[in-house]
Amino acid sequence: MRGFILSRLGQSALVLLVMSFVIYGLIGLMPGDPLDVMLASTPGVTAEGVARLRAIYGLDQPLMLRYFHWLVAALQGDFGYSRTHSVPVLEVLAPALVTTCRLMLISFVLAVTLSFLLGITAALRPGGWLDGVISLGAFAGISVPVFWLALMMILVFAVELHWLPASGADTVGDGSLLDRARHLVMPVATLALASTGGFTRFIRASMIETLRMDHIRTARARGNPPWRVVMVHALRNAMIPVLTVIALSFGSLFSGALLTETMFGQPGMGKLIYDAILANDFNLALSGLLFATLITLLANLAADLAYAWLDPRIKL
Repeated sequence: MRGFILSRLGQSALVLLVMSFVIYGLIGLMPGDPLDVMLASTPGVTAEGVARLRAIYGLDQPLMLRYFHWLVAALQGDFGYSRTHSVPVLEVLAPALVTTCRLMLISFVLAVTLSFLLGITAALRPGGWLDGVISLGAFAGISVPVFWLALMMILVFAVELHWLPASGADTVGDGSLLDRARHLVMPVATLALASTGGFTRFIRASMIETLRMDHIRTARARGNPPWRVVMVHALRNAMIPVLTVIALSFGSLFSGALLTETMFGQPGMGKLIYDAILANDFNLALSGLLFATLITLLANLAADLAYAWLDPRIKL
């Protein structure tokens, strides 16, 4: 087990290194550079001043040399300064990460819980009316665009009913736990509903296939209660293919919640990366994208370890 974990961590480090080079290269090849916005607001700057600034920021060097200098500094914990915020990158990422973690973890747990309940319920009687209703709801959840769902929630619960705030992380001057919870209700519900449909379909299909296996018939023939057959014998085997989907979606939420964070004014990782790219804030955009990659790799490693826990026959 220890050798497997060390091997996977080494592979993840290699993937992260390759991704850092790819992302740095793509950002470096974008039109313009971080000085363009600064120079646009200072029309009187001379050509000598521009050249001196490029030399200070290292923009007069080849792309590979700039990447090497960035990599050496990053390995030492220095990810550079954010040009738009004028502070170290890690100081900008920390509050956005807290917001995204809070939003993502709550919506992720809610979506997985609902998906297991609905998927198992539908799989117990496939083809029945309840299965049809759940499948229709799952297809609707997959098909509905996230921005439209967010708009409908704002229109109904904020504009018409005045039950919940339309945007923001908290109310200015309040900041209490209850106030923060009220601001999280709609973005959490939007993310959870957007993920529940896909999870439900995978869980339903996996449970139906597992319930038809020989060991399930044997468990029933031995007189096990129905709940034990489903929750102990069937669910554990059905979770193996579902874990892959859940692990991949877990990592993508760090950078994929851009629409939800933008619609509800949540200052999270997705919106931060998007704004950094638009503002040519290379250090901030690169660090945010690499962190999202790291989370995806760690989620995949956790899924691999869970495979062996669910089914001891699987050899790491």
